[in-house]
Amino acid sequence: MKKIIEFGESVHGYKLPVVNEREARAGAGILFLFAIISFLNAYLTHRFLFTQIFVTVFMVDFFIRIFINPKLSPSLILGRLFVRHQSPEYVGAVQKRFAWSIGFILSVIMFFIVVVFELMTPVKIAICILCLTFLFSESVFGICIGCTLYHWIYRKSPQYCPGNVCEIKPQEEVQRVSGLQLTVLALSLLIISGFTYDRIRKTDTPSTTAMQCQSGKCSSSKCGGF
Repeated sequence: MKKIIEFGESVHGYKLPVVNEREARAGAGILFLFAIISFLNAYLTHRFLFTQIFVTVFMVDFFIRIFINPKLSPSLILGRLFVRHQSPEYVGAVQKRFAWSIGFILSVIMFFIVVVFELMTPVKIAICILCLTFLFSESVFGICIGCTLYHWIYRKSPQYCPGNVCEIKPQEEVQRVSGLQLTVLALSLLIISGFTYDRIRKTDTPSTTAMQCQSGKCSSSKCGGF
């Protein structure tokens, strides 16, 4: 029973229980994929069946991670299948459990809002965006926001952090961001934002032909035969 209900792996050379960060990131990416599909499906179709299913599965998955064993979590098992040929990257299980506990609490709230009471409230959107942010940050950047909160709340320096971010060490040349790179990034974002705004403005502004068709002053060919 001890081997079934436990949290973290006991690995030689590590003083504390650890989990495989590569597996955790893969699991976060898998959940993010289905979460964004669920969110867009509800937004576009105004049907929440898929969202209700996903929220329930998400809650059960995190319950298994925290209270039973991460090795039995379906999303982490699937993640392990994808990264099993990669060298493991061990991180502390304590801060990871705290981070997953935040996800579990949010999923329970969403379960009552979306599944039990089926409420239409901005809180639902806010929690959904927050969960997407957590999952995206971990899966793409390897940044565990919940682990950072653990450090702030408990005032403890977590051990075995992803990418060794707990250790203070000088950055290598390949990690530094130059002023030229920041300038290119700022200009890119500015151009993309301007282009997006221009396209949205033109899309929202009715064309001359459309306005003529609405007033009955255009030919049938210009109005598409109407």
